[in-house]
Amino acid sequence: MVVRQDYPANAIALAAHLCGWLRGEGLVALANPETAARIGATPVSENELMASADLMVVLGGDGTLLGVARHICRRSIPILGINLGGLGFLTEATTDEAMATLARVIEGDYEVDRRIMLEAEIEHGGAAGRTDFIALNDVVIVKRPVGRMLTLEVAADHMPFCTYRADGLIVATPTGSTAYALSAGGPIVFPNLGVIVLAPICPHTLSNRPVVLPDSFELEVRVNVDDQGAILTCDGQESAPLTSSDVIRVRRGKYAVALIRSTHPYFEIWRDKLRWG
Repeated sequence: MVVRQDYPANAIALAAHLCGWLRGEGLVALANPETAARIGATPVSENELMASADLMVVLGGDGTLLGVARHICRRSIPILGINLGGLGFLTEATTDEAMATLARVIEGDYEVDRRIMLEAEIEHGGAAGRTDFIALNDVVIVKRPVGRMLTLEVAADHMPFCTYRADGLIVATPTGSTAYALSAGGPIVFPNLGVIVLAPICPHTLSNRPVVLPDSFELEVRVNVDDQGAILTCDGQESAPLTSSDVIRVRRGKYAVALIRSTHPYFEIWRDKLRWG
C-alpha cells in the first residue's frame, strides 16, 4: 500500500481502515516502515514492497500513482488508485468508493486497463554511455526557465518529420493526453488506442499543431540549444539536462501499467473531470 508522502489525515485514516479490513479477510497489508507504523500494515522496504506485492493500492493523486507505476510496471502488478488529489484521471475511485472497490477487487471482480508506457533514451554525444527513462504520461523536452526558444529536429519512423522552433515538445501516451499535452492544445485520446501524441509548446510557427502518430514509430529528436541548455523530463518527476550533442530517442516501452478500472465509464470520467456538463 502506498500513501501520499505528506500523509494527509484523511489518507492515514482511510489506509488504516483498509488495512484493518484486509487483516480481517486473512490477507497481509504491506507498506514502507514509516507508513506501516501509522496504518497498522506490515513494514517492508520499498524494494520488498515492489517485489512481493500482488496488488498495489495507491492513496493520493495522479502524481503519486505515476511514481509507483514506473517502479512496478515490470511486474504488471494491478494498481488500484484511490483519489485524494485534484483531477484524478488515474486514481479514479473516490474515498467513498474505496472500501467497496477494494472488496470487489479482492473477490476477483474487476477489469484491468493495460496502459502503454514510453521509453526515452538520451545518447550523450562526446561522452560514453546513455541515460534511460520510462514514463506513463509523457516525455517532455523543454528549455530552461531563462533559456531561449529551442530548435528541435524530429524524425519519426526513421524519416525526417518536422523541425520545431518552440519552447519545447511533449511526447505523450494516450494516458498522458489529459495531462501536460492537453494544456498545449493536444487532443484527448481514448486510453487504449495504440498511438502517441506530439504537442509542441508555444511553437513559433502557428501551423505547428499537435499530431497523433502510431505508437510503433520511434522518434528521434535533436535539440539545438544555446548555453542556457534544455531539460528532458519524464512524468514531471525525473529529469536530465540536455546538450546540443545529445540525441533523444522515444519509443513505446516494453512494459504496460495494469490499472484497475473503476465502475465509471471513460466518458463519465471525462465529463466529470473536465466539467463538460
